[in-house]
Amino acid sequence: MTPVEVTHGDGPIVLGLPHTGTYVPRAIMADLNDNGRALADTDWHIDRLYDGLLPGATTVRATFHRYVIDANRDPAGESLYPGQNTTTLVPMTDFDGAGIWDRAPNAEDIRARKRYFHAPYHAALEAELRRVRDLHGVAILYDCHSIRSAIPFLFDGTLPDFNTGTNMGTTCAPELEAATVAICAAAPYSDTLNGRFKGGWTTRHYGQPKDNIHAIQMELAQSTYLSAEAAPWTYNDAKAAALRPYLAEILTALADLAPTLGGSR
Repeated sequence: MTPVEVTHGDGPIVLGLPHTGTYVPRAIMADLNDNGRALADTDWHIDRLYDGLLPGATTVRATFHRYVIDANRDPAGESLYPGQNTTTLVPMTDFDGAGIWDRAPNAEDIRARKRYFHAPYHAALEAELRRVRDLHGVAILYDCHSIRSAIPFLFDGTLPDFNTGTNMGTTCAPELEAATVAICAAAPYSDTLNGRFKGGWTTRHYGQPKDNIHAIQMELAQSTYLSAEAAPWTYNDAKAAALRPYLAEILTALADLAPTLGGSR
């Protein structure tokens, strides 16, 4: 299976989908324990949720599961949130802190996974951002994520519904951040900016406004579109239908702002 799927669009927005994949090679699956084989820490149905919301958007989707290797982590292994519980480049635990391996991957395993999974995903993402920037003078990466709204190992209390991350305003132009926050605040959902999720490695790495590439991460609480935040992780059509117009409004606002961002074609 190819590690990345790309849909080429002609607009200024690139949707990153690093955590919707569920492919695990047979040899790696054999090394997972029963807990790991459940693949619980998936951004379930996020590709379906965003499908068709913005005509002309480019999508770059990792097909492999984050337990193989996490496409939203620094390949050098640096922590995104020093001092806080988080998962690593190749996770050793699930989001609840429970082990996922019968045989944990060694350094050679991790090097191979970087080569065959992590690197191809990011090569494709970088190529699409550059292609879009060449077309429009600017590219905007909108990194699509979701997570259970209550995970004590990772954060206290209940997560807001919309969690916008711009690494404290450094990864995008302020007007992009402001437009996203305004739409979230006006929607009938709870929201926060740069709270527990400030933008992962992808957002921080590619979000370089001075180079006319902007990046925003949106972490959605899975309660906003799933019937329950537990297996079988059922997509709830009614919840999704209520949520999708606000996501479409965000993406449309970002695309409309792209020509104002100072890029030159």
